[in-house]
Amino acid sequence: MAEERSLPLIPDQRREQLLKHLRRDGVLSVQQITQLLGVSHMTVRRDIAELERQGQVFSVPGGARIASHLQSEPTHQAKTLIEQPEKHAMAARAARLVEDGMTVYLDAGTTLSAMVPFLVHHTALTVVTNDFTTVDRLMTAPHLDVIHVGGKVEPANRSSVGRLAATVLRQLALDVAFISTSSWDLLRGVTTPSELKVEVKQAAMECTGTSVLVAGSSKYGTFGKYRVAALGTFDTVITDSALAEAAAEGVRACGTELHQVDPRQDGGSPAP
Repeated sequence: MAEERSLPLIPDQRREQLLKHLRRDGVLSVQQITQLLGVSHMTVRRDIAELERQGQVFSVPGGARIASHLQSEPTHQAKTLIEQPEKHAMAARAARLVEDGMTVYLDAGTTLSAMVPFLVHHTALTVVTNDFTTVDRLMTAPHLDVIHVGGKVEPANRSSVGRLAATVLRQLALDVAFISTSSWDLLRGVTTPSELKVEVKQAAMECTGTSVLVAGSSKYGTFGKYRVAALGTFDTVITDSALAEAAAEGVRACGTELHQVDPRQDGGSPAP
C-alpha cells in the first residue's frame, strides 16, 4: 500500500524514500516499489536508473537492491572469524571440480584456503597460489606440488600481489583457477578496492581453461574501485544458498553456471 502523504514528493525526496526501503529490505521488485511510493512503473525505473548511476543501488531482474561501496577489504584475521559454515560448504563444492593430475590456482582468501583438506587425497596435483596460509596448510601434503607465485607481500591478507606475482602466473598453464573476491554484483562484476590485486586475478584467469568464482552471498551487492572481470567471463560461480533468487537469475542470464550450496546440507567432509 502506498505511503500516505499530503503532497507528491519531488524526485530527490522520492528517491530518498526508495533508498530507505531498500536499506530496510535489501531487495524490492518494481511492483513492490510502485505500491510503496504510489508512482508508476516508468517513474520507478527512472529512479532506479538514476540511483544506479550514483552507485547507491543496482538493478536486478524485475527490481533493485541496495549497493555499498567497499573502501577496504577485511584483514585475513577478521575473515577467519565469520561465515565459517558457508565457507566450508563452498570449499567442499569447489573441490569437486578438481581431478588428479590437474594444475589448479587458489586465489588468496579464507574460503579458498579451506579447500586444502579436500585436496590432499589427490595424486599428481599441482597447487598454485598467492596465499601464505594455503601454502602453510599444504606443507603437510608433500606428495603435492606447490608453487607460490611470490611478489609484493600484503601482510594484512597474508598474500602476495602486484606485477611480479602476475608475471609468474603467466608462465603457467592452469587447468582451473579458483578466484575469490570481497565484492561482486551483476552490474560491475568482480571488483576490488586494491589495485595490486587486479592484475594477479586477471593473470590467473588468462592462463586457465576454466575460471571459477567462489564468493559468499554476503559479499554480493558491494563494489570496489577496481574492476577485475564481468561475471559472464567466469565458467562457474559458487556461492551459498542465501543469494537472492533475482540475483541468481541474473547470474545465470550471464551464461555462467551457478552453484548455490546450503551450509546445513552441503558441507561435506574432507577425505581421510
